[in-house]
Amino acid sequence: MLLATFKLCAGSSYRHLHNMKGLRQQAVLAIGQELNRRALGGPTPGAWISQVRRRSSLLGSRLEDTLYSDQELAYIRQGEEAMQKALGILSNQEGWKKENQQTNGDKVLSKVVPDVGKVFRLEVVVDQPMERLYEELVERMETMGEWNPNVKEIKVLQKIGKDTVITHELAAEAAGNLVGPRDFVSVRCAKRRGSTCVLAGMATHFGEMPEQKGVIRGEHGPTCMVLHPLAESPSKTKLTWLLSIDLKGWLPKTIINQVLSQTQVDFANHLRKHLESSPAPEARC
Repeated sequence: MLLATFKLCAGSSYRHLHNMKGLRQQAVLAIGQELNRRALGGPTPGAWISQVRRRSSLLGSRLEDTLYSDQELAYIRQGEEAMQKALGILSNQEGWKKENQQTNGDKVLSKVVPDVGKVFRLEVVVDQPMERLYEELVERMETMGEWNPNVKEIKVLQKIGKDTVITHELAAEAAGNLVGPRDFVSVRCAKRRGSTCVLAGMATHFGEMPEQKGVIRGEHGPTCMVLHPLAESPSKTKLTWLLSIDLKGWLPKTIINQVLSQTQVDFANHLRKHLESSPAPEARC
């Protein structure tokens, strides 16, 4: 069965199946299920299982490429690039300076990164499990405007695969209306690796969302949020938010620095208040 399925997926048995994307997806899934069944049902998996897993993984990635347009693949790669750049910035611990320190331990750091500019780093601990934060920040991101007054609206313009979305965000005025309304079009990528979740993004171009009259189009990125449970208290989550943003327009740097660091502090406070006042979503089957 496995050999026949593999041939079907590769298209070596039936040449006219090369353009039947849905059937290919089913074949790839069948391979994975068969391999898992054999690996779990028998003794120690043999070398052939590892080889076929590698080959089917490679085949799956090639077939996956055919499921998306060139533009969609470009968005996927841009989201992954944003994640790698943002994580690279966070991993470098040198040069960070304190911008804001709260009595509850929340803090905002900053530094200047070559070819990126000034970036801000929020570090907080939230007394909620990581799954709850993931639900609010990823799966329910379009509702953020309901609990974060710094955001008027977030709308998903396009979803690409399971990890990538294109979003439009309309930000509220800030600093006593000294900073007028801004909007942002971004590609966002969410990845989970074990107990860690990374949400990353950066500015992108989306033809169906041109600049709006009376609103300045700012640019994000690379930016990311990293979520992971505290080792000593798994029911709590460490949240690190790297913010890199160009607000455009004419604004003094002192105002920009104040607005961005305060925006991060406010975000943590609004997030906590929202999570504490609203019931957790029901567990999914």
